[in-house]
Amino acid sequence: MKKIWEKWTYISLVQRIIIGLSIGVILAMVVPGVSGIGILGDVFVSALKGIAPLLVFFLVMSSLCNARQSHGGVIRTVIILYMFSTVLAAVIAVFASMIFPVEMVLVDASMDAASAPSGIVEVLGTLLMNVVANPVSSLVEANYVGVLAWAVVLGVAFRGAGEATKKALGDISEAISSVVVVIINLAPFGVLGLVYTSVTTSGINTFTVYGKLLVLLVGCMLFIYFVTNPILVYWCIRKNPYPLIFKCLKQSAITAFFTRSSAANIPVNMRICEEMGLDKDTYSVSIPLGATINMDGAAITITVMTMATVHTLGIGVDIPTAIVLSLLAALSACGASGVAGGSLLLIPMACSLFGIPDAVSMQVVAVGFIIGVVQDSVETALNSSSDLLLSASAEFRRWRLEGKDIKF
Repeated sequence: MKKIWEKWTYISLVQRIIIGLSIGVILAMVVPGVSGIGILGDVFVSALKGIAPLLVFFLVMSSLCNARQSHGGVIRTVIILYMFSTVLAAVIAVFASMIFPVEMVLVDASMDAASAPSGIVEVLGTLLMNVVANPVSSLVEANYVGVLAWAVVLGVAFRGAGEATKKALGDISEAISSVVVVIINLAPFGVLGLVYTSVTTSGINTFTVYGKLLVLLVGCMLFIYFVTNPILVYWCIRKNPYPLIFKCLKQSAITAFFTRSSAANIPVNMRICEEMGLDKDTYSVSIPLGATINMDGAAITITVMTMATVHTLGIGVDIPTAIVLSLLAALSACGASGVAGGSLLLIPMACSLFGIPDAVSMQVVAVGFIIGVVQDSVETALNSSSDLLLSASAEFRRWRLEGKDIKF
């Protein structure tokens, strides 16, 4: 069994998903209506639905309690750049989704009009009640806002705990992450079942919708990298930012695109920092930190997928609610680090802001896996290369203030 699993995981996940997707389309066209095939998608969605609350809870709590204390002006600048760019990415994604609304094909995606929030007051009220909900019930009922809130509170509280306790929390987090890895490695079977059901129900035209959704996601990510990130870089260095933009794109983004892992790209980014002559005491902290909290791509994915769900269900979104969604997406994106498909697993938390049932939001997560062959690669490329870009920019800002010559 171990050898079979090793052979299975030896093949790239992207290749496996493409194969599963192709087989699903072929089966839907050749033998439509076979319930045993579609159940693969249902099992996959249920597995995600079961593990996601535990993943968010322990991942965020462990990350906070084990976080290292950092000092220095450069580190503060890096953190400001990380957080601002993540929030900005979510805001841009919200308004892009309003300008170019996309709807998805969801099963039983209907809601009573009375259950949809009427405005920002109701949204904030629901949000506050979810924050203070019982932590156990939050986990059981998949109340992601409550799960995140309690994870933050306990994570901060555990910072004063002993090293053994912190290690135990870290071990639990890693164990749950390992379970998620197993589920993600079975994604091709889930995608096969989901695509089969989708094509059987709605026809091959369903991919037109997914194509539009993918274009919106990738478009937002490219806008961040080539428009808003250069503005942040220029603020730091007061020089043409594009030579540094393209250097990071060539040396970091391309590698991250194929590895699809910000954590795996940390050594690459640190090597490039060394080649640029940056301070090791700074980038040895800022690069790993960026892999945790600099999540522009994840914030975009969470926001765009949530807005697509909102449009599909016919829920109106006003500007104040959109801003709350942006902040929530930026905050939750920080919990997506280090986990394959982590941003997709946090979509239900953002959807809960609008009272969207977990059964519906997990279907959206499944849709995310169908387009994830491209989406996750571009998202990781944006996240990881931005770690390098903003870390270097903060260091160069200090050089500029000290009168040193800035060379890329």
